Amino acid sequence: MPPHDAVLRLLLVDDRIEDAEGLTSLLRNGGIAVRPHRADSPEALRRLLGQQGFDLVIAAAAARDLTFESVMREVQASGKDLPVLAVLDALGEDALLAALAAGAHGVLLRQRPAQAQAVVRAEYEAVRDRRQLRGLEAQLRETERRCDALIASSRDPIAYLHEGMHIRANEAYLEMFGYGSFEDIEGLSVLDLIAPSHTAAFKDLLKRIAKGESPPEQLELKAIDASGKVFDARMEFTTASYEGEPCLQVVFRPSTTVDASVAAELETLRHRDGATGLANRAFFMAELEKAIAAAAGGRHHQALLLVEPDNYDTLVGSVGLARADTLLAAIAQRIESVLDGNTLAGRLSDHRFGVLCRLHDPKASQARAERLRSAFSSQLLEVGERAITLTASIGGVQIGERNAQIEPVLSRAENCLLSAMGVGGNRVEIHDPAARDRAEEERIAAWVQRIRDAIGNDGFTLHYQPIVSLGGEPGETYEAYLRLKGAGGEIIHPGTFLPLALEQGLGPEIDRWVVHRAISVIAERQAANRATTLFVKLGPESISANAQLGEEIAAAVQAAGIPGSRLVLELHEPAVFTHLKAIQAFARTVHAAGVRLALEHFGTGLNSFQLLQHIDADVVKIDRSYITDLARNPENQAKVREFTEKARELGKICVVHYVQDAASMTVLFGIGVDYVEGDFLAAAGPVMNYDFS
Repeated sequence: MPPHDAVLRLLLVDDRIEDAEGLTSLLRNGGIAVRPHRADSPEALRRLLGQQGFDLVIAAAAARDLTFESVMREVQASGKDLPVLAVLDALGEDALLAALAAGAHGVLLRQRPAQAQAVVRAEYEAVRDRRQLRGLEAQLRETERRCDALIASSRDPIAYLHEGMHIRANEAYLEMFGYGSFEDIEGLSVLDLIAPSHTAAFKDLLKRIAKGESPPEQLELKAIDASGKVFDARMEFTTASYEGEPCLQVVFRPSTTVDASVAAELETLRHRDGATGLANRAFFMAELEKAIAAAAGGRHHQALLLVEPDNYDTLVGSVGLARADTLLAAIAQRIESVLDGNTLAGRLSDHRFGVLCRLHDPKASQARAERLRSAFSSQLLEVGERAITLTASIGGVQIGERNAQIEPVLSRAENCLLSAMGVGGNRVEIHDPAARDRAEEERIAAWVQRIRDAIGNDGFTLHYQPIVSLGGEPGETYEAYLRLKGAGGEIIHPGTFLPLALEQGLGPEIDRWVVHRAISVIAERQAANRATTLFVKLGPESISANAQLGEEIAAAVQAAGIPGSRLVLELHEPAVFTHLKAIQAFARTVHAAGVRLALEHFGTGLNSFQLLQHIDADVVKIDRSYITDLARNPENQAKVREFTEKARELGKICVVHYVQDAASMTVLFGIGVDYVEGDFLAAAGPVMNYDFS
């Protein structure tokens, strides 16, 4: 599936808007973020195809207003790589064959949500892959052009060989061998530039390379120039391609005499981190890429471990900033003490270390990680004249064919590391993509217990981001964001634990904690003569799961003695339709207590303002997808202006969040939105200290 935050730009063609809305809800229920548009006439279809950049078209095969055949004609005439999926009410051979014959990429069964979601995911991923491939091909052509220009101007003698024959050489190469132009050596065998005493050995090397063996990094030999002069040279090899053909890049350098020990020392220094003596990041990442390439070729039993000391900032504070490098060196020495010849340790960032484990099956990787963890927890660490207690968290991933790419390996290892730290530290978590074992179940169980403890013992806290009025309205308004307190006092963001909490059905309990805590905070601010309004997110599932939630919130507001209007409950617009009856009853109850409702992610439905006929929301928060790159996107500017004007007509407050730059602020001032929120104004923090004046 494409990245989690990707939004599927969808064009729907269906006779009834209710059916189109149902398809949108079906996809969203499957976890697919959708920005839908609907065409209800040929003119509207042509206009949307011309103006919008869509990812997918979904059209009803039996539509009468816009037949499936006419939709296919318009899409094909647009010249865009835009797959069309046909919607069938029931699976029948005739209907299926007719849709495919008309040009459909696939079919969706309206009554089979799982099938429809799977087909959309696959087609969405395919079209994104094709577009990415075209982009990469364009980048490759541009990169090749630039590389060719660099090679031409390089002072290194560089040539390209195909089956031992010269197909490209730069000026430095021609000068080295005494040739006036490339035509003099074009098609010439490289063997003609090798002295007779080394010809046989070099010919054997070319044969081995032709059979698929990797060339050596460098080779010392004697070369011969156009005048017949023999000189000592060193050849460096790299596999490459030239004009689409596989070839061998060679760099000829005259040999220079360097003391072997000095050369070895220089090579070692080039690969080492100065503060810790471990491999530096560049060398470690190069070795990791080699391991991943080997895994892609079927050579398994390799793993990446990430090691990070727990509560590092506290440790630095205890030993003093001046001893920070000494602390890092001591940590590195402790890591190296439990490694062997099949492992490589490197420093990846300030206080994060990597360990590349070769010839390690899952059991060996787990054992190695446990030895690393125990090496810190079982004995004191000497930092200069001091001895300190230190624990470390370790996250890792077993590398195999299924995940043999650098980004997934690093991402999964980091997720495991963050999870190990989040549960309390001094823990090992290793992901093995080829196995499902009890480690994952234990991890989930540990997190569930941690979250339950936080709910019952105030282990959560709130951070606050200001929501600023562009019209100068009095008072102070913040949005409350959930955070989890770490064992060492660190703050854990919800991305680490909230998805798992929702999967385990803990969302309603967390929402209740957040709402009650927000009411208490508003009351505390009121007692300090501060009129503070708080926006709080509330999952629709929480409302459906607890029919008495509205009455509970109303009673809590009354008991706290605060105006209900200072509490704004945010509902996720795309999910409201699927919980409509329960939310309508909830809205009536909380509105009676003065509590206000907001619809967040506004604008992601087919007709978001139509939803306001069913839910009397007081505030609309425009979806962040309209705000990204707002200053340079006229289409998004027009939509934000449309939303703002319609909201004003209906007497609703319009809020724009995720504002990241001054250019977007300028646009929003011109449009006249009511409130703005985002890191450009202030990031969320534990203290409400924004100057609203």
